Amino acid sequence: MLLAEHLIAAVDDLRLADRPVMLHTSLRSFGTTLDGGADTLLDALLKRRCTVMAPAFTEPQFGLPAPVDMRPARNGLDHAAPPSETALSEGAAYSVDCGLINPHLGVLPAVLIGRVGAVRGRHPLNSFAAVGPQAAELVGAQSPDDVYGPVRELADRDGAILLVGVGLNRMTALHLAEQRSGRRLFRRWARDEDGEVRMVEVGSCSEGFPQLEPVLRPLARTAVVGASRWRAYPVRRVLSAATAAIAADQDITRCPDAGCLLCRDAIAGGPVAP
Repeated sequence: MLLAEHLIAAVDDLRLADRPVMLHTSLRSFGTTLDGGADTLLDALLKRRCTVMAPAFTEPQFGLPAPVDMRPARNGLDHAAPPSETALSEGAAYSVDCGLINPHLGVLPAVLIGRVGAVRGRHPLNSFAAVGPQAAELVGAQSPDDVYGPVRELADRDGAILLVGVGLNRMTALHLAEQRSGRRLFRRWARDEDGEVRMVEVGSCSEGFPQLEPVLRPLARTAVVGASRWRAYPVRRVLSAATAAIAADQDITRCPDAGCLLCRDAIAGGPVAP
């Protein structure tokens, strides 16, 4: 069984104390029981005065079909496809205290949003949530019209990205690098906190991000906890290196699925105004 002290030692080895950290985690990667589960991992970072941020997405739960008069071309969508079975009623409006989260994100984000003092963003589909001393400042940078504001704020505050037993396909910050490389973000639709249907920006497919490994590997510090490999990256340098790599070769993020509409349209530059 792994204990809190094993995790705290890794946090120290990776020099994360006193820094804001974007966390992407697979608890299964430890290969054994982690005493206390996700709470123990959060506490290990908080005890070192980190602020912990994670994606807390509610897509597809709050997603809506594209209105017929708001369907930009090259938007990574097949409008003839049936709606997601996990979508809620079209009358449902997102709120920061909805308590919902996309289950594919794993256990830790669901635990984080239930923490006392946790702060959650106002984006109806791709919110971020954070807990710790800088949580309000990080998450406050997000709005329905600025999905990756928290990632920019993380970089400005000398933050880190911590991958715990997961790969680059889970590194959400790379969507900001896509945008900075010249791509337009995809458009989706949801009801905001006022109940109004609005168009918002979201990211693209991330399954091709592991192809950036040769570019980002030199930036990582590593540790091993149980069977879990931890990699910590400085956000500012990741964004700079990834942006340059994508701008030089837009095809570098193409995923293995030859029929992926998201990759096809993102690589072509993203949506075109209707």
